[in-house]
Amino acid sequence: MAKGGKGPKGKKITLNVAKNCIKITFDGKRRLDLSKMGITTFPKCILRLNDVDELDLSRNMIRKIPESIARFQNLRWLDLHSNYIDKLPTSLGQMTTLLYLNVSNNRLMANGLPVELNQLKNIRTVNLGLNHLDSVPTTLGALKELHEVGLHDNLLSSIPKSIVQLPKLKKLNTKRNPFPKGNEMDTFVDSIKRLETLHLVEEKDLCAACLRKCQLAREKLNRVKSTATAAPRKTLFSSLISPNSMAKESQEEWR
Repeated sequence: MAKGGKGPKGKKITLNVAKNCIKITFDGKRRLDLSKMGITTFPKCILRLNDVDELDLSRNMIRKIPESIARFQNLRWLDLHSNYIDKLPTSLGQMTTLLYLNVSNNRLMANGLPVELNQLKNIRTVNLGLNHLDSVPTTLGALKELHEVGLHDNLLSSIPKSIVQLPKLKKLNTKRNPFPKGNEMDTFVDSIKRLETLHLVEEKDLCAACLRKCQLAREKLNRVKSTATAAPRKTLFSSLISPNSMAKESQEEWR
């Protein structure tokens, strides 16, 4: 039987154990859930289950992710948060079906993020929070489908314009970084300006539903701008979920 990563009390993650950890999600996808298993080494046996849609290895003690992870060619969801990872494999760029990647609460530095990440053309959410990043590669600006980016709790002094100006970006969490005074607010203002592109039409050319939708969008934008002016240090995109929030209480605090 194929050997795997060690779990609690010396237990090994074997192929049979892994098979029993496959769950069906609410939308019918197959998720291999090996979270909170005390795994210290990536269990190679799970490469034989590379037809799963989602892989959860979060809240373990894994230090290295092998290049062979690219065998998961159908993977849309990869959760590695709350481990001891300091470098991501370059082969991650080959996993072009990925929609969600969470590597928060690890030990990643800027040189641990491969440029090959710019090949994840379909990715929607990337969480790099709670690491040791003092810069973010501008190549992330090539990910035009990104909706959510987590960069909170790092060592960042600036955010690349290529990320702030991503065409589909909706949520950007940059809280608790050592930005120079005013930097975070300037970034926010720039993003608001991008969202304020005008499309001039007359009311008579819109149906009632479309007209109301435009009015609601304008009201929402005005509320956001008002909040930013009144309290610039409050959360700007507070709805970006950080799945590592509970894990932080139970693992070593690295910062």
